[in-house]
Amino acid sequence: MNPARTRAYIGLLIVTAIWGLAGPIIKYTLGGFDSLSFLTYRFAISTMVALISFAVLGIHIPKDKNTFWNLMAYGFLTSTVSLGLLFFGLENTTVLDMSLITLANPLLISIGGVMFLGEHITKKEKLGMGIAFAGTLLTVIEPLIQNGGSEIRLSGNIFIVGYLIATAWATVMAKRLLREGVRPETMTNSSFIIGLISLLPFLILRPGFSLNALYQVPFTYHLGVVYMAILSGSLAYYLYEKAQKTIEIGEASVFSYLYPLFSMPLAVLWLGEKVTPMFIVGAGIIALGVAIAEIKKKRYNTSSNKQSLAK
Repeated sequence: MNPARTRAYIGLLIVTAIWGLAGPIIKYTLGGFDSLSFLTYRFAISTMVALISFAVLGIHIPKDKNTFWNLMAYGFLTSTVSLGLLFFGLENTTVLDMSLITLANPLLISIGGVMFLGEHITKKEKLGMGIAFAGTLLTVIEPLIQNGGSEIRLSGNIFIVGYLIATAWATVMAKRLLREGVRPETMTNSSFIIGLISLLPFLILRPGFSLNALYQVPFTYHLGVVYMAILSGSLAYYLYEKAQKTIEIGEASVFSYLYPLFSMPLAVLWLGEKVTPMFIVGAGIIALGVAIAEIKKKRYNTSSNKQSLAK
């Protein structure tokens, strides 16, 4: 396998583990901070990391005006809009509900790659995605059958769906920015700075806001914010955006199917949520679909590399 692709896959596996654990950590930390305080606090930490990064690596702002404004739009979409929808959604739904809904994310991203970036999906990849989608449908339908819809957090689920749409849109924008020469660290750092600037006024002007109240929150909740800011934020976004320089967004998005392998155990053992047998069956079907898609990629990429060498 091409060494660059190998590095991209390793980076995406790290991101998968970090973002797979993020859902339960967000849900737990929301017990100490409301969404607005949590997000603003997180962006403040990530902004400090960004400023240090700019000081060490330099600031590489696009000179082209269109690229610059696209970068600003991407930063707002991927931070304030996307993460805002995710955090507000998790305030009103469970981690398991979130895991079910977000399994549709790779499908949306792959469709966006085909429609806006001219990316290609082969028959075997379609087969793998189709099987994974069938598993997603099974796990999504299960709560409706089990609970009759009475316990479904409709408002939270709607926010999560909005988060998926915003994420898919942001992923397409990220690929375009990378093609225009924007560096991954510039995209990551700019996003969190924009997130802080856009949310901080709302937090400060909110009635009853007090920094002292934030200081009094138990230390364990602060650890959750630090995790989301540094690992799930600065590090994971950088690795994800860097990987997209090498592989297609549809290919990278398939790793999202593995998030439940990390989020479900924590949701059950730590947060006390329940996993039904049907949910496990759905996860197994999804894993099968991912395996088929990845086998396709390995063979396809090997064949493509041989053809390139022959030329």
